[in-house]
Order: sequence, then C-alpha cells, then structure tokens
Amino acid sequence: MSAEHAHNADYAAHTATAINATHDASLQCWVESAHDAGSDFPVQNLPFASFSKLAEPQTAPRCGVGIGHWILDISAIEELFEGEAQAAAHACRQPQLNALMAFPSSQLSLLRQQLSQLLCSQDAAVQARIRPALVAQADVQLHLPFKVSGYTDFFASIHHATNAGQLFRPDQPLLPNYKYVPIAYNGRANSVQVSGDKVTRPKGQLRPAAELAAPAFAPSARLDHEVELGIVIGQASTRGQPIAPGAAWQHVFGFCLLNDWSARDIQAWEYQPLGPFLAKSFATSIAPWVITAEALAPFHCPAAPRSAGDPAVLPHLLDDQDMASGGIAITLDAALSTARMRAEGIAAHTLSRSNARSLYWTVAQMLAHHTCNGSALDTADLLGSGTISGEGDSALGSLLEITRGGSQRFTLPSGEERSFLQDGDEIILRGHCERAGFVRIGFGECRATILAAQP
Repeated sequence: MSAEHAHNADYAAHTATAINATHDASLQCWVESAHDAGSDFPVQNLPFASFSKLAEPQTAPRCGVGIGHWILDISAIEELFEGEAQAAAHACRQPQLNALMAFPSSQLSLLRQQLSQLLCSQDAAVQARIRPALVAQADVQLHLPFKVSGYTDFFASIHHATNAGQLFRPDQPLLPNYKYVPIAYNGRANSVQVSGDKVTRPKGQLRPAAELAAPAFAPSARLDHEVELGIVIGQASTRGQPIAPGAAWQHVFGFCLLNDWSARDIQAWEYQPLGPFLAKSFATSIAPWVITAEALAPFHCPAAPRSAGDPAVLPHLLDDQDMASGGIAITLDAALSTARMRAEGIAAHTLSRSNARSLYWTVAQMLAHHTCNGSALDTADLLGSGTISGEGDSALGSLLEITRGGSQRFTLPSGEERSFLQDGDEIILRGHCERAGFVRIGFGECRATILAAQP
C-alpha cells in the first residue's frame, strides 16, 4: 500500500466506506455546472434532498440528488440502476428520505457508485436518458428532507461550553462532568423545520431583573442562533445493545446544517434544575441537503487534542482509531442580514467561522454514549452537535458569546446595532469541506427570518 493510500485509509477508518473512486478529484461530470468554481455540489458530493417542481404544485415530493445547479430526480431513471442499488433508487420515490436512510451503508454505497458512474458516463445515450430527469434548483421547492424520529442536542464544543460558562459561572466555567460525559438533552422532533421556513419569536416566562419578585410572561428579548451540525441516523440500532464507538459510523447516514434557535432570557429562568425546555422547543432549522457520510470520508481528521491533565476517556467511549481519525473537518459560516440591509442591497454580515474539527467529543462518542444505557437510535433520529465555536472572537457560534451575554453590542454595515436578534433579521448558515488532493464540497444553506411574536 502506498503512503498516500495508507493515509486515505486512516482518514476513512471510521466512515461507512473507505475513500474510493467516487471521491476522485479527476472525475469529469457531463453536467457542466458541477465543475463551477466554488460549487457546493460537484459529482464528488451527491447530497440528497426532498423536492417538488414549482410548476407542478400538485405533484407529491420525491427524493433527488444535488449536482451543480440541478437536482436529479432519481425515481425518473430508476431502471438505469442495477442490483441492490436499484432497490435503494426505488426508495427515492418516497416524499422523504426515511426509507432510503434505513438501507445498510454497503447498499447506499452501491447507489452512490452507480450515480457517480452515470453522471460521468461518456455514453451519449445514457446522457440523453438522464437529462430530462435533471431539474434546475431554481425551479423546485425543497422540503424537510426526512421526517424526524427523535431529536437530541449535544453540547460537544468545549469552547462554547467554556464561553457560556464564563458568563454564568465565572469561577467554574466548566462543570465537573463536562470532560467525562458528552452532555445532551432530548428536544422536540416536531420543532424541526426546513431552511426558508420563518421562525416566530417565542413567548415565555422572563425575569429580566434580579430584583423582580416574579417573572413576566412576554416575548423573548434575547433571541439567539446557534451554529450546529445535524447528524442524521441511518440504520437503527437495537435496544439493549450499546453502539461501540468503533461501529458508530455504520449508523450515520449523513450530516446537515442545523440552527438551534435559543431564547436566552427564557432559558436563563427555566433551565435550572432540569435544563432547556421552552427556550429551545419552538424551532430548530435544518438545511434541505443531507451530505452523506461516504461523501465526507476524505475529510476525517484526528479527534481534537485534549489538554494535559484532562481525565482519561472512559472505556465505553474510547476507541484508538476513533481518536486517530474520528474527527471531521467541516468549516461552518454564519451571517446576519437585517430587513434594512436587504432593502438597501447590503450583503449579509459575517458573524463567525468555526470548524467541527475542534469538537471535544467525536460523532462516534456521541452515538456510543447515547446508547450506552440500552437506549436505541432509530432511523431518522437527528442529533445536534451543539454550538460549534472555536478559539478567538471570529469563531464564536452564537450571539451569546459574540456579545458577551448582550453586554457588547456590535455595529452592522447598515449602521444598525445588535446584541440579540430583532424581528426581520435573517440568519444564514453555510458549510463546506476542503482538503488538498480532493474536490471541495458544500452543504448548501440553512436560513430563516425572525417574525414578530404572535399577539
């Protein structure tokens, strides 16, 4: 095995499949826009989505694959697939990805390989057969990609945990359990909505001043975003059988951008002693595109290094290969656009750029801990990474951190100031992966605009 192949195998040790021909940077796709500079969806990506044609509003949604500026209707070319890949292609007739996600990773890999071959085929007859199944993304409505079975939100960024802790517990920013256990809470599956759906400002009990004897019921005044990744579960696990970290990636279908909206004033009053509740359950936005675990195989990296003196990882969370290559290098950007900025044609203001490679807990450790008590993961469960922040002010994944709890307002290009989100504000999340020797792949966008609270 060559040194490069050995390096690639190490990067892919904990993915569903190793780096293969579908990741080859030299692939020539006949869909021209797949080669556009900075394209999110080259042929090396092939993300899944649920879509319907705007011109056919009565037609049920079905599942497709992003390629360049197009989306490929897989159900329209089902007969071009062979063997086990055809059964997976048939599942794309469904309005959401749930049926497809339940297939074993080996079968999904066959579907990806044959999609790659078809989109790179030099056979004019094959191209002619596929072209009518390509629909411009500008001509489709993208829907919630899968019906969420369950939703768990983790707290895996030590930078975010420390920053938030310093605001509320300056003498003890990290609680004693943080470096032992992947902290999480169970959220509301029906709070999850797709990018583009608006978010109504929530109401709840607020206690804005310590001297107040009683809280008031009012709209949140400290509405915030959180830059996160969504981990989408494919094959279900078995109740009573914990997932070992070395086997965790067999259960990961893919990833999506996730914005965990947070009402910080409601949260501050309600979270003790049981944690987040109404401050989180009103809305969670995800991107319409699910990037498969296999597409991300080239972008694995070592788990984030731990500081000297950190406790040893407990056995149920420890796997040597996971520590060597269980991290994942995904760059995440957040931007803010106000109603005034949009009216004046001012570009969205960049809030942060962070990277998932800095997470203290790996994806495998999250799955392993989630199931260590015998709890099972179901197909289409959604796991949030928790806010992904990094070192330095440019890598803070929430306004809570950027404004130091609202005490430091910042000025936008329009001259407006913000500490937390106002009605009409829009948050846009984007993500991408880059590595020398491989083609850049993107995650599309996750965006939503804030509406005023209901009267």
